[in-house]
Amino acid sequence: MHAPIRAALLALAMLVTAGPTEAGDRPAKEIFGALDKPVPLAARSIGTYAKGCLAGAVALPINGPTWQVMRLSRNRNWGNPYLVNFLEKLANKAPAVGWNGLLVGDMAQPRGGPMLTGHASHQIGLDADIWLTQMPPRTLSADEREKLSAVSMLAPDTLTVDPAKFTPAQFNIIKLAAQQPEVERIFVNRAIKKALCEEATGNRAWLTKVRPWWGHDFHFHVRIACPKDSPNCREQDPPPKGDGCGAELQSWYAPPPKPTKPVKPTPPPPPITLKDLPPECSQVALMP
Repeated sequence: MHAPIRAALLALAMLVTAGPTEAGDRPAKEIFGALDKPVPLAARSIGTYAKGCLAGAVALPINGPTWQVMRLSRNRNWGNPYLVNFLEKLANKAPAVGWNGLLVGDMAQPRGGPMLTGHASHQIGLDADIWLTQMPPRTLSADEREKLSAVSMLAPDTLTVDPAKFTPAQFNIIKLAAQQPEVERIFVNRAIKKALCEEATGNRAWLTKVRPWWGHDFHFHVRIACPKDSPNCREQDPPPKGDGCGAELQSWYAPPPKPTKPVKPTPPPPPITLKDLPPECSQVALMP
């Protein structure tokens, strides 16, 4: 049995016997990572993208006419109904721009919250990873969905994209996603942002939403805005004005400053506990 699964089962057993006070002091990722079903409450995203939870989640079906869900063993194909609706609409529009269909990676856990492995965000059901590999013209097996590797778009120097891999089809699907009004941000590798800046013509307003971030060379990360029926959902500040293709992008290529004296390693921050999350998240986590 994989270590994360063992940890989740152990956390679930501890959660069943723990009281609210004891649970509040435990790492939230152990609690939320052990919950395999959504809470039967009205759908709402609670807190911030990196510190919150999700009530009334719905699952994106693992197969659709123009999408397939990957890494099914993670049970992370859950989201706010607005996110699920957005992904289905985006997938249906994808063939019109030369993209066969979406391979969808991590969304959120059944009740959102911090994850045992991976992301710091994806906590309130409004984030989704979409592979930069097109959906094949057949239904992938469960085994293929676990073992098939996404493909990095980067050239060997990691500073630019490989034009044999990052084609107009990849450009078009990112542009299509960024043009959707629900989208607040899209995170991509700096080299992908650079390629988008170089290739975009006409109205470049959509580039504002596309932000460079570490990793994200195999997939792009879509984040949609808080739904109106989630009053306790907190969005990020708007991105800076402009297309982000000038000094801001160049800053991602600047060499790090040389330290003038030895730098002590920064200890990792303590894990987020249940009591660190919005109060509503205790109800979401502890409801049977």
